[in-house]
Amino acid sequence: MLKDWVRTQLEQDSHRLTPQREAIVDVLIANANDHLSAEEVYMFTRDLHSEIGLATVYRNLELLEKLGIVHRFDYGDGQNRYEIRLGDSEEHYHHHLICRECGYIHEFHSDLLETLERRIAEETGFDVSDHCLRFFGLCAQCQRKQRDNDA
Repeated sequence: MLKDWVRTQLEQDSHRLTPQREAIVDVLIANANDHLSAEEVYMFTRDLHSEIGLATVYRNLELLEKLGIVHRFDYGDGQNRYEIRLGDSEEHYHHHLICRECGYIHEFHSDLLETLERRIAEETGFDVSDHCLRFFGLCAQCQRKQRDNDA
């Protein structure tokens, strides 16, 4: 179970799964495909724990990122976004397609860089442990709108 993995990761670094952290993790799990900002995590978490503050959410997201439980991404919109890592599995390779018009973020699941990572390791001795690839452009819906406006 994902929450057991989170608890283990926290305990390995002498931290507990407090009710506030659990609520944040629950929100990230429930919204795993939505790439939430810290403010959005706060709004959802506040529904579960009305006493939680925004600073607490930021501190816990920072800790969860440091421990490798969440990934933080900058999609070029001035806000960091967060997504939960899906446990200890190596199946975490996905890339992000980001629409510059509407802000839509779509995940593309394929490890396109596996060959490049091997080549980097062979040529430099550098051991790549992770990567993040972002593609910026226009989603299909915004392209249609643009074509309709140009017509």
